[in-house]
Amino acid sequence: MDLLRSLPLGLYLEQPITWLHKLDPRVKFIWLMSFLTTYIFASTWWRVILVILLIVTTLISGIPRRVWRQQMGYLLSICLLVLIIASLSPDGMGIDYQPRLPVNQELVNAPSSNNPTNGILPIYNPQEYNYVLFANGPVKITRHSFDLAVRLSTIFFTLLYSTNLYLLTTAPEEITAGIESLMQPLRRLKVPVTEIALTLTLSLRFIPLVLEEIQNLVRSVMTRAINWKKIGLKGAAKVWMLIAERLLQNLLLRAEQMANGIIVRGFTSPDQHQVKWHHLRFKTFDWMAILVLILFWGMRLTIGNKMN
Repeated sequence: MDLLRSLPLGLYLEQPITWLHKLDPRVKFIWLMSFLTTYIFASTWWRVILVILLIVTTLISGIPRRVWRQQMGYLLSICLLVLIIASLSPDGMGIDYQPRLPVNQELVNAPSSNNPTNGILPIYNPQEYNYVLFANGPVKITRHSFDLAVRLSTIFFTLLYSTNLYLLTTAPEEITAGIESLMQPLRRLKVPVTEIALTLTLSLRFIPLVLEEIQNLVRSVMTRAINWKKIGLKGAAKVWMLIAERLLQNLLLRAEQMANGIIVRGFTSPDQHQVKWHHLRFKTFDWMAILVLILFWGMRLTIGNKMN
């Protein structure tokens, strides 16, 4: 079991360097925020388009299949399960649906020869509408329940996978440098932009340490060959409580070691100890990505609310 390989959430893929890696971190961050904000008050079809766009971007990005196959497979499986459960769940409307149109649409009173309009014309509906999409015994899927299911499953996939794809192709130093550059106007409001960027850098660097500590503790439990059936439920709960306590102690120890390393190096303030790892500058490919982003927002504003 290797969590750093089988579950690389929030980890940066150093090799190979794809075209997503070469994009400016500010452009990628704006794209990420666009995915997360265009979802709000959008139509169902637009939310499905966002999922398809993320999948297509992954396929054409050049990221090795071994990296995204397991993550995307698990996430799509969970989203499909959410879609099925939410579709089969009651829609909460509490209504007994009846058809709008009468069963017999023939003329009630035939028009006479003297007055051709004397009578009721048949009702014709060019588009057949059914509120209940599927009904078989206790299983019933309505339009409202299916729409809620699509919304839940798509927002789950969009939120998790777009963030993971951003972290996968952007180094932590690039992320903090990009966010710090975008937050520069807040300096006029005396917002500690550099301190926030430093805290974010340390947080991102701490994610692999957490996975490593969890992996070591799980391996230590596996090597002891504990008979879980023999110790029972109460004993298993005690073991996992001890593991959680040990995990917290190890993480606090790692945090203390990191703080001591910063103090030993004479760190006093982020403004006086800035190390520029990346020089942010827009290139031709970045301007192309911004142009596509403008088209993306144009499509969202024009057809994102109208598609049904």
